[in-house]
Amino acid sequence: MIQGPDPHEPEATRRIAGGAESSRANRHWWDRNADDYQLEHGEFLGDARFVWGPEGLDETDARLLGPAAGLKDLDVLEIGAGAAQCSRWLAAQGARPVALDLSHRQLQHARRIDQDDPAAGGPVRLVQADAGTLPFADGSFDLACSAYGALPFIADTGRVQREVRRVLRPGGRWVFSVTHPVRWAFPDEPGPEGLSVVSSYFDRTPYVEQDDRGLAVYVEHHRTLGDQVREITAAGLRLVDLVEPEWPEWNDQEWGGWSPLRGGLLPGTAIFVCVAG
Repeated sequence: MIQGPDPHEPEATRRIAGGAESSRANRHWWDRNADDYQLEHGEFLGDARFVWGPEGLDETDARLLGPAAGLKDLDVLEIGAGAAQCSRWLAAQGARPVALDLSHRQLQHARRIDQDDPAAGGPVRLVQADAGTLPFADGSFDLACSAYGALPFIADTGRVQREVRRVLRPGGRWVFSVTHPVRWAFPDEPGPEGLSVVSSYFDRTPYVEQDDRGLAVYVEHHRTLGDQVREITAAGLRLVDLVEPEWPEWNDQEWGGWSPLRGGLLPGTAIFVCVAG
């Protein structure tokens, strides 16, 4: 007997998905998958390490936020913080971080690490909120950052850029990393099958996983490099650097579509370094 498809297995498609649908789907997805994510990637991320992406570029070496010594006594907002690994590193440098995430379960992992490893730099102040509506007063922070957090899962990232600009003090820095937009033209496969173009880089239609009722259970949004630069400048921010980390020789891990093979040929991460005017 041939078994048909599992009706409970999400269907992958490309279709329009608005802000409310994206937020609801991704909050529930991260709540469901936070345990597996931290189990699979927690060792690589560490308890108090600031890693910009799967390549393993470490802020200790990159200094995209500025000199580590200059972080002391700064008010810092981490957006899409997950288990707040980056915020703990910031706290260890003397900063005053606030770790914001949409997922309650991810923040529970942050609190778990604070309790299990008190020497890691915690406890960090945690806030559950949507990055498009930051619950802070104007000019609350000297610095904002996000390492693969929040932005790919939000329908209106222009609004996020404006919100970040609003809560930053003049001259404040905003540094965020996302999957490199070129990834959208290739399959999410770490092997040779991930090296052939299968769709248009210019197709901005969101990637959606939906249940058998057609309700989204996961949504990811695509913007080109140009789209993101325009959103940054329209928000009153100035782009001062765009970093595309090369895959290092020491990193032999595969993570989703990322791998040494692909990383040696295609950029996997884009890091935008911005300053508030």
